[in-house]
Amino acid sequence: MAHYLVIVESPAKVKTIKKFLGNNYTVAASQGHVRDLPKSSLGIDIEHDYEPKYITIRGKGDILANLRKEAKKSDKVYLATDPDREGEAISWHLAAALKLDEKKMRRITFNEITKNAVKASLKNPRDLDMDLVDAQQARRVLDRMVGYMISPILWAKVKRGLSAGRVQSVALRLIADREDEINAFIPEEYWTLDVILRVKGEKRPLTARFYGTEKEKMTIRSREELDQIMKAVENAQFSIADIKTSERIRKAPLPFTTSTLQQEASKALNFGTQKTMRIAQQLYEGVDIKGNGTVGVITYLRTDSTRIAEEADAAAREYIASTYGENYVAAGSGTKSTGKKIQDAHEAIRPTDITRTPASLKDSLTRDQFRLYQLIWKRFAASRMQPARYESTAVKIGAGGYFFTVSTSRLVFDGFRSVYTEAEEEKEESNVLVGHLNRDSVLTKEELESKQHFTQPPAHYTEATLVKTLEELGIGRPSTYAPTISIILGRRYVTKEAKNLYITEIGEVVNNMMKQSFPSIVDVNFTANMEGLLDMVEEGKVPWKEVIRNFYPDLEEAVKKAEKELETVKIEDEVTDVICEECGRNMVIKYGPHGKFLACPGFPECRNTKPYLEKIGVKCPVCGKDIVIRKTKKGRRYYGCENNPECDFMSWQKPSDQKCPECGSYMVEKGSRLVCANEQCGYVTALPKEKE
Repeated sequence: MAHYLVIVESPAKVKTIKKFLGNNYTVAASQGHVRDLPKSSLGIDIEHDYEPKYITIRGKGDILANLRKEAKKSDKVYLATDPDREGEAISWHLAAALKLDEKKMRRITFNEITKNAVKASLKNPRDLDMDLVDAQQARRVLDRMVGYMISPILWAKVKRGLSAGRVQSVALRLIADREDEINAFIPEEYWTLDVILRVKGEKRPLTARFYGTEKEKMTIRSREELDQIMKAVENAQFSIADIKTSERIRKAPLPFTTSTLQQEASKALNFGTQKTMRIAQQLYEGVDIKGNGTVGVITYLRTDSTRIAEEADAAAREYIASTYGENYVAAGSGTKSTGKKIQDAHEAIRPTDITRTPASLKDSLTRDQFRLYQLIWKRFAASRMQPARYESTAVKIGAGGYFFTVSTSRLVFDGFRSVYTEAEEEKEESNVLVGHLNRDSVLTKEELESKQHFTQPPAHYTEATLVKTLEELGIGRPSTYAPTISIILGRRYVTKEAKNLYITEIGEVVNNMMKQSFPSIVDVNFTANMEGLLDMVEEGKVPWKEVIRNFYPDLEEAVKKAEKELETVKIEDEVTDVICEECGRNMVIKYGPHGKFLACPGFPECRNTKPYLEKIGVKCPVCGKDIVIRKTKKGRRYYGCENNPECDFMSWQKPSDQKCPECGSYMVEKGSRLVCANEQCGYVTALPKEKE
């Protein structure tokens, strides 16, 4: 009887797949990659057309020996690694490391780990797709070149152990640029004006918001403008000028891609991107379901397609019709057509079986697995359902030449919302009264309410909004979002406080050096074009070595130039006038994982270190001592008084020694301008030239 070997990446998959296959199949795991570029050297032969030198990964010898033994005994070897570039490359490396005979080796892929999918893939085996493998090789080689050639410059210039990466450097730059925008932002004043009206014959009052004139919507910019409007409507007659009723529909959401799943899991479940991927991986590889054994409950988790297989679509529609009713089933196909090239071999992320409801799996899953599965299940079910329909009523109320508006919307048909609502849903407006109004309703003004507001700066990036931005800019691919973010957090270039991402001191130093010495690497367009080229390698349109041949000479030139500039600036530790209390030497400034600190130059005999409080040459506006740069526990920078804890002055923005000429308060620097720190005052002036 013929004997077959199936090789997958993880032991969890072995358990799931073994069940589907007969006794003449052996299923074994490679436990991820088996060969890679060496850690100790660049591992790319520049002289011989950039040939990568792959070696067996340390500790994988035994696994490979076992796989070799199994392969010898088998009539056919099926390589069943993940269905993407990375998986294709692992299969190719396995074939090389196991010295598999081409005649007996076949590649199979499945998008979900279910009996039908695995059986079907064995009926349609194929050869290795070298275009996919080459796209992965090109990515690996590019990343290796950037990492291994730029990092030593960071070690020399800043501190040992730092490293630069191709995609991370761009992500870091995005965060840094956003911080600059926030720091330079100057709030602008505006006012809102509400009128509270009594409606004859109704118990409850009605609140309408100021809109503007008949011709245009107005923003009230100042107290003076507000007073003028209030004067005009103070004694005017309020009457209904217009009532419009319309139907509004809200379309069902598309099923999840990797990026939208990461964003929604962050908002709805508060999961970091890495956690989302870890749990999705478990759901994909297989979980023990009571009465069913091990089953993969969702499809492959790295995808940027919203396509759904026909059978799954049909099953979902049938399920919705029988559970919610025919009128809930979507009419169209529910995919979006995009101009972008999408790795469309994949489907969107969906449950492998729609009848496996979250409730039925609750006892078989951990709390986190259940919450993520429920999110995926609901989103998929919703994507096959009718839109929600609302009836909206908008009322225009006139007085003294100005208009106020009030509107309400009522859910007429819940459609997909019977299953799923997104984390950031708009609140339903509660002006129930609006439905009772007509052109002749009699209104009397009770009071006018005005409020001062200030415009808000752009929001800090969160993991979710960073993923969204990376995807929109065409940087990174489904498999790279989570690792990119965890790397910049792990290296402490970026810190996370209450979901927001902030750049740290060390992150700023690295980003500035990259912008100065390697502008193309941190250029968003350059990186997006590179991703496009890698996609073209995958489609077989560009040979992978060509991408490398075009990239390497420019990188080499930039590295040489940066090294030359380094020679002229011999980096000495900056000596301070702080005396080491243990040995009397002058202490020097060094960079640690949290930024600058003071260390004794007598290391290793004297190991004294202390925090470095960098003075900015400005006196504290509260107590007159020096202002120093401090950091929060997580490494975010702020300005505080050296006399802390006695004096609790603090500011996120850099204070200036200039006083505000209008109110006498202290001023802070925002970009190229000085702004009064007193919100009520709002005085702004240009920063003196020599300060910029």
